[in-house]
Amino acid sequence: MTIRERIDELLPRLASERQFPTQGQTVFVDLESQEVRRAYIPRSVWNELKDGLVAETEALSYGDVTDLSHFGGAVIDRRAFTKHSDLFDRVKNDASVEVLTGGTADDSVGYFVQPTILVSDNPKHEIFSTEYFGPILSVYVYEDGGFDDVLELIDSSAAYALTGAVIANDRTAVAKASEALRFAAGNFYVNDKPTGAVVGQQPFGGARASGTNDKAGSIFNLLRWTSPRSVKETFVPPTSVRYPHQG
Repeated sequence: MTIRERIDELLPRLASERQFPTQGQTVFVDLESQEVRRAYIPRSVWNELKDGLVAETEALSYGDVTDLSHFGGAVIDRRAFTKHSDLFDRVKNDASVEVLTGGTADDSVGYFVQPTILVSDNPKHEIFSTEYFGPILSVYVYEDGGFDDVLELIDSSAAYALTGAVIANDRTAVAKASEALRFAAGNFYVNDKPTGAVVGQQPFGGARASGTNDKAGSIFNLLRWTSPRSVKETFVPPTSVRYPHQG
C-alpha cells in the first residue's frame, strides 16, 4: 500500500476519533487518556496530508449530545473551558504557532471548544508538553531525514506515557520507533489510532506521570490488589552459633 493510499484510508477514521493521521515515518504520541495530542509528521507527508486533515476536522460537529448527529459535546466544566480559551488567546499572538483550524471557544450555551489544530516549528513549545485534555492537536513537521532525532524528541518532551502509535510502511521504521519509545507509551499501536482500548479485551495503562503501568484488564493489575507474604518454618533448629566452615 502506498503512503497516499494509506492516508486516504485512515484520514476519516482517525480524524473522527480526534486523531489526526500521519504516514511514512510518522509518529503519534498520545498523552491524554486515549486522545492524540501531539503528531510528528515528516514534511513530505505533511504536504499531502494537510488539506485533507483540515477538511476532516472542520467537518466534525460538536453540540448538544442528545442530538446524535453531533460527533461530540462540551468540555467538562468552566475550569477546562478556561484552560482551552486561555491557550487560544496566547497562541493567536505567538508568531511561532499557526492556528491551522479551530482556535475558538464558546460558553454561551455550554463549554464548547472547537476542534483545533496547532502547528509549530518549535518542538519545545508548551503545546507539545502541556496537557489540555480537549480537542486540540499540536503538530510538529520534521524534515524527512530526521526520524531518529524526532524519536528522541518525542521520548523527552512530556511527562506522560500512556499511549502512542507509529504509522509507516517501512517495517524498519516501525521497529525503530517501537524500541526508541519503549518507555514513552504503555500502549503502543502500529498503523492504527492510539485509542479505543477496551478493558478486558486489551490491557491498558501507562507509566511516568500516567500511572504505574499496571495494565487494567491484566494479571499485572490484579497483583496490585494482593498483599504477598513470605512464611518460613524451621523443622531442624540450630544447635550451635558456629557456622559449618568454622569447624
